[in-house]
Amino acid sequence: MRIARFSIDGNVAFGAVEGDGTVDSGDLVLDIIKGIPYADFELSGVKVPLSKVRLLPPVLPSKVVGIGRNYAEHAAELGNEVPDLPLAFFKPSTSVIGPGDSIAYPSFSSELHHEAELAVVIGRMCREVPADRVKDVIFGYTAANDVTARDVQQREKQWARAKGFDTSCPLGPWVETDLDPADLTIQCTVNGEQRQLGRTSDMIRSVGDLISHLSEAMTLLPGDVILTGTPAGVGPLNVGDEVAVTIEGIGTLTNKVIKRG
Repeated sequence: MRIARFSIDGNVAFGAVEGDGTVDSGDLVLDIIKGIPYADFELSGVKVPLSKVRLLPPVLPSKVVGIGRNYAEHAAELGNEVPDLPLAFFKPSTSVIGPGDSIAYPSFSSELHHEAELAVVIGRMCREVPADRVKDVIFGYTAANDVTARDVQQREKQWARAKGFDTSCPLGPWVETDLDPADLTIQCTVNGEQRQLGRTSDMIRSVGDLISHLSEAMTLLPGDVILTGTPAGVGPLNVGDEVAVTIEGIGTLTNKVIKRG
């Protein structure tokens, strides 16, 4: 099931996406969910065309935990070695934007990069999750763009500013709850030109391994997001560019880069 978060007439709700089209096709409708979707929920039967609503970030996470260098070719293209353990970092909730929202080019950087990623959405509060129980705590999956100020990342030892600035974490267009993440195509285009093309089967550490590892240290809450790393092909973004992340079985997340006001 595809679960979207949206606004209509000043109200915010979740809905189940019905139909076989894309975000822009005009063929999709939303069946509004009663309450929030993390626990058992009911569909209201009240349906609205997706074309009549504004899609929002599919979740509002208390935290976004990113994983660096989880694809060997990406680590190599930046001259880095694969770490012995998962390399984790945080992106604050204020970095999250949704499909169609603008990425504001930060004033303190002159080298902004796209990073297409599979994002895992947590569905229940959990801690110290064994690898064989990880499926029980996952709500679903969405597309993400771990937008990075590369020059700042290389200059500063901590990645907080480079990866945590406002609008640096586009998520969407919705959460797919029924998906096997083991071998999915990940693609990124900029102005229609392909930049990244990889498969989740190339991840060094699996979704299960990552969540088990992270939950040893911290409690994960419903709606929290885990970014699983990016394949090779990262590259520059400029003001005016349109960047799209497409993940097999989920859909396409599109955002435009603007000058920060």
